[in-house]
Amino acid sequence: MTRKLLWTVGAVAVIGFSGAGAATLDDVRNAGTVKCGVDGGLPGFSAPDDKGAMRGIDADVCRAVAAAVLGDAGKVQYVPLTAKERFTALSSGEVDILSRNTTHTLRRDASLGINFTYYNYIDGQGFLVKSDLGVTGAKELNGASVCIQAGTTTELNLGDYFRANGMDYTPVSYDTSVQTREGFEGGSCDVLTSDMSQLAAIRSELQNPASAVILPETISKEPLGPVVRQGDDQWFNIVKWVLYGMMNAEEYGLNSGNAKDMKAMAEGRKHGVINAKQAEAMKAQANNPNVKRLLGAEDEMGELLGLDNDWLYRVVAQVGNYGEIFENNVGPNTPLGLPRGVNNLWTNGGLMYAPPVR
Repeated sequence: MTRKLLWTVGAVAVIGFSGAGAATLDDVRNAGTVKCGVDGGLPGFSAPDDKGAMRGIDADVCRAVAAAVLGDAGKVQYVPLTAKERFTALSSGEVDILSRNTTHTLRRDASLGINFTYYNYIDGQGFLVKSDLGVTGAKELNGASVCIQAGTTTELNLGDYFRANGMDYTPVSYDTSVQTREGFEGGSCDVLTSDMSQLAAIRSELQNPASAVILPETISKEPLGPVVRQGDDQWFNIVKWVLYGMMNAEEYGLNSGNAKDMKAMAEGRKHGVINAKQAEAMKAQANNPNVKRLLGAEDEMGELLGLDNDWLYRVVAQVGNYGEIFENNVGPNTPLGLPRGVNNLWTNGGLMYAPPVR
């Protein structure tokens, strides 16, 4: 395995990988950092900002795990990986978590020695085409040249769709999403295919976003989420319950703005809320037994994971609930402008349904 460039929050470092081991939690604590495999070039999911810090919904999953396990969301080293590299990097121990817009499939689940935890974005594959082609639907793409990222389920879905509809195409393969965008923009293909969210990210980075349009058809199911190695149930549970915890926090109204005061109220300590009416409402919310458990003020939930009882409080206070990381990175007020849709909580008509913290 070659040495890789690791993006850290606000800095860049180069390190080698260590061998995989079952006690990932111990390894992470000894290293003092969570090694997180990401795309590294996909805006909204994982890409460096103008200060060099990795940002996005995938990056925030690793920040949340670091907050839970190490007490500091900044203790993450980001390892940019291509689709072809990602599973080898995880199985070898080069990374502790793969949080890289990776689709959960039976073949991957059953044959690669990996475990999918839960989903941080539910997506589907689509097509981005040049506006001047005048194409309005996917079934008009017969004979098209199609830019595609190699080593992905996207390749298989593309073949299935064209075969099922009796159409021909010419694949133009690249290793990274950045390369697919450059190929599309440079005229190497008529069409670019990927997950709908990735198409929105790619379109936002074109020199002229209006020069391309995303077609309406969704041709596949793409449940995306963080992945860990098989054989370490404790680490699997930690990563999974960090995601569940962020969704539960949104459901119960806990967020990065109120977590500190809510915790103080739940523990009967002095808080910083001045408005009496607001304080009264928050206190009633903080006294909800479900909220108390989320904040570590009741029961011993952290012990069950090998963590302290403030693990989820730190996640929410330092990173936010699930709704916050969605809105901050890919939501309607970001360059991607994606609606919540199926990624809404089940209470709002979406598919995000987390088991209770109890």
